Amino acid sequence: MDTNSDPKNCPFQLCSPIRPPKYYTYKFAEGKLFEETGHEDPITKTSRVLRLEAKSKDGRSVPMTIFHKTDSEDLQKKPLLVHVYGAYGMDLKMNFRPERRALVDDGWILAYCHVRGGGELGLQWHADGRLTKKLNGLADLEACIKTLHDQGFSQPSLTTLTAFSAGGVLVGALCNSNPELLRAVTMEAPFLDVLNTMMDTTLPLTLEELEEWGNPSSDEKHKNYIKRYCPYQNIKPQHYPSVHITAYENDERVPLKGIVNYTEKLKEAVTEHAKDSGEGYQAPNIILDIQPGGNHVIEDSHKKITAQIKFLYEELGLDSTGVFETLKKYVKF
Repeated sequence: MDTNSDPKNCPFQLCSPIRPPKYYTYKFAEGKLFEETGHEDPITKTSRVLRLEAKSKDGRSVPMTIFHKTDSEDLQKKPLLVHVYGAYGMDLKMNFRPERRALVDDGWILAYCHVRGGGELGLQWHADGRLTKKLNGLADLEACIKTLHDQGFSQPSLTTLTAFSAGGVLVGALCNSNPELLRAVTMEAPFLDVLNTMMDTTLPLTLEELEEWGNPSSDEKHKNYIKRYCPYQNIKPQHYPSVHITAYENDERVPLKGIVNYTEKLKEAVTEHAKDSGEGYQAPNIILDIQPGGNHVIEDSHKKITAQIKFLYEELGLDSTGVFETLKKYVKF
């Protein structure tokens, strides 16, 4: 919505992860809604949008938004990309992304899990997923993915998970607690070393984060609780999904050091597990892609998009030719 527009009119836009923005204007004097004329996007007829709910461990209903092609058959055999955030009382971003549109066109299912800690259902929804209730968000995410599988949307061997920034806490935690639900994970600028970061009050933003994560330096209860879910603290020798992390050299919000430490520890755990797994065991790929800069925003560079999509397709054993051809319709490579 344009706040600088004519006060007699209210222009706004509607979009989704797979549909580009469409513009409307509500004219107060006439009491009518006008929509921009033009070609109707074919995605409105070739895709389906669903709203489902999952029952979390404590009985709370967790909303999910799902996108897939209308003519998709046997959805259990389709690849699934799950999105999550669940922090700071912020809604999970569902703006238009060309690469998401290309994935749906290529047969993927997209699922957006609106877990506690986010702001989708108001202030209490946020409160129920922060501080000493952060594990609610993890339980919500687990329930969402299991519900998707139970209702015939994909299967663990074709399920991938993605998150940005603080969403990495839940993704990393799920990789530790329920790795069997996932085949591959992508994270961008992820927050993975919660405990050590929050213990270091010399970092520029640590004091601002206390209301979300707690103060482990002065509160033993907070410290012990963070230890229960912190991705870095809970890495152990076991089978993990393959992981692709994009990090930024000078990111002030999520220090690179924590991401590097997480990656090194995860690789060590994967190597240790592989030693005891016998011949024929295929260890997951753990990739850390460090990019220059560090403004902590989602920068849709062609190189980054290509690397992430290629990673997902390779891990699932899929041919990526079609998705990149489709993506050329929306992005110039």
